[in-house]
Amino acid sequence: MRERKHKLKNGLMLPAIGFGTWLLTEGKEVEQAVIEAIDAGYRLIDTASLYGNEKGVGKAIGESGLDRKDVLITTKLAAETKGYEETLRAFEASLEKLDTNYIDLYLIHSPKPWGARGEGMEYMEANIASWRAMEDLYRERRIRSIGVSNFEPVHLDALIKEADITPMVNQIEIHPFHVPKETIAYCRERDIVIQSYSPLAQGRVFSAKHLGEIAAGKNRTVAQVVLRWHYQQGFLPLPKSKNPERIKENIEIFDFHLEQEDMESIVK
Repeated sequence: MRERKHKLKNGLMLPAIGFGTWLLTEGKEVEQAVIEAIDAGYRLIDTASLYGNEKGVGKAIGESGLDRKDVLITTKLAAETKGYEETLRAFEASLEKLDTNYIDLYLIHSPKPWGARGEGMEYMEANIASWRAMEDLYRERRIRSIGVSNFEPVHLDALIKEADITPMVNQIEIHPFHVPKETIAYCRERDIVIQSYSPLAQGRVFSAKHLGEIAAGKNRTVAQVVLRWHYQQGFLPLPKSKNPERIKENIEIFDFHLEQEDMESIVK
């Protein structure tokens, strides 16, 4: 069995499963969910400027009783925020909201603003400027690792050509109904760790008959089977829930194995 961590190019170890907070509202909802996640054993919490809940995430981590070094925080530069100085200001704002003096993983949330048409290549010069700011913050040890999200090979090529530091992580949408093979292959060839967001297809997996059958055969939940599928492929999934039982169940994926036949039948 693979280690339950992912090693980045710089040696930083990321837990093999993290807790996502997208759509968890600021305040008690996100605070309670993050506390439940930490109690269940999650040690990587994923948020973003876009989510509007960084303050609650930081408060929950601060009240968890754990040392800051024992909980890794991912946050993201807003897709609409691009440029060197703009990135520095956005980073400082996230630090203040999270009530911390460093970020474990900082990502460019998207190569283009949300809703922008086309491939977004017209934004790459500004993305490169943002990346240079992130490289400087990394050199200053205010960020422990840097990466991107929603970047396809064409965006990665343009960024890597100008970068001093290759992205260490690419966070992309992956689930049994969406497997972007070209981007996955590109990242693997360049030792870029893949984080998978919406790993449960925003709940669609629960109504899939074939997944229910596999789960029943393993005496597991559908979520556990799908998250195990992510894990066995080397993806780092980021499931989200505000239900304490599901939060706990979702991290319990390390004591069973999916056979190759199961792995292949999961994808539809």
